[in-house]
Amino acid sequence: MFDSLKKKFSDFVNSFKKKEEKIEEEEIKEEEKVEKSEELKEEEEAKRQEEVKESREEKQEAKKEEKKESIKPNISTATKIKRVLLKKVKIKDEDISDMLEDLKISLIESDVNYEVAEKFTDNLKRLLVGREVDSKNVEEEINNLVKEALLQTLSKSGSIDIVEFVKKKRKENKEEPVKILFLGPNGAGKTTTIAKVAKMLIDSGLTCTLSASDTFRAAAIEQLAMHAERLKVPIIKGNYGSDPASVAFDAIAYSKAHGIDAVLIDTAGRQETNKSLIEEMKKIVRVAKPDLKIFVGEGIAGNALLNQVKEFDEAIKIDGIILTKLDCDAKGGNTLSILSETSIPVIYFGTGEAYDKLIKYEPKIVIENII
Repeated sequence: MFDSLKKKFSDFVNSFKKKEEKIEEEEIKEEEKVEKSEELKEEEEAKRQEEVKESREEKQEAKKEEKKESIKPNISTATKIKRVLLKKVKIKDEDISDMLEDLKISLIESDVNYEVAEKFTDNLKRLLVGREVDSKNVEEEINNLVKEALLQTLSKSGSIDIVEFVKKKRKENKEEPVKILFLGPNGAGKTTTIAKVAKMLIDSGLTCTLSASDTFRAAAIEQLAMHAERLKVPIIKGNYGSDPASVAFDAIAYSKAHGIDAVLIDTAGRQETNKSLIEEMKKIVRVAKPDLKIFVGEGIAGNALLNQVKEFDEAIKIDGIILTKLDCDAKGGNTLSILSETSIPVIYFGTGEAYDKLIKYEPKIVIENII
């Protein structure tokens, strides 16, 4: 009896163990399934992210292409029929209205002042509507006329080559160094631009002195001194709070005594609305009598830049403009604003921090960025 009961109990225990083992096996399998499922999910998510990235890049490329395609004349049906029948066709308002609207948006996106963009497209409309063009190449002729109008505005004022300017001035008067004053708002990269101009002069066999006449901004003197050390050029400096005009005067005297070709004068950044600092700038001009007064402004400053240029020009008469930070998604459209509203030439573009990242102004660069 006991043996029979013992056997039944043993069978029950073994049966229970098997059930437990089976449950464990099923749980392990389920865990493995979950793990595999998670791995698959991760793989699928990674794949999906990659597809999203590729899709985004494709969309961005498509947008670029779409933008290129969008600034095109939308020729009306009547004009298309005339193209077949006639050698010449007249451009109608409806042929170019969409294109001009797209062009205006593109100009504004390229940092052109809104009023300037509107005025330019209105003038372009007057130029195009009613004009006869070759019936076989209507779109091409209209696009060429748009580029020609942009080129005329962007090329309307003479440029200045600083190296050639210094060489010519020194040839005319070997006794006096050529004095170049740099001015503009804070943060536009004025000090770095001065170093780039110094490097350009050195590479052309000319000598220069740096004048640390920004005695207002903290670390401005040290920053210019660092560039002077790197470029191995002399620097004349005073103390913070000292008269910037007297520092410029000392730099000119030093250069004259040592037969140095040019003096590059740094100044404190100032807003065009700060009348007291503008008066200080006028004093520097009276004392230093610069041969060139160069405004340094940000290519990404938008509408504010045109106002700055006008105010500084009214106060001290600017000779040329250097636009900086064109490597920061700037399109150079500010140039169109400046040349449409003033007669001051844009002479160089700053395209980075390195000393060789100063390129001569070229209208075609701006046109390519706009269209």
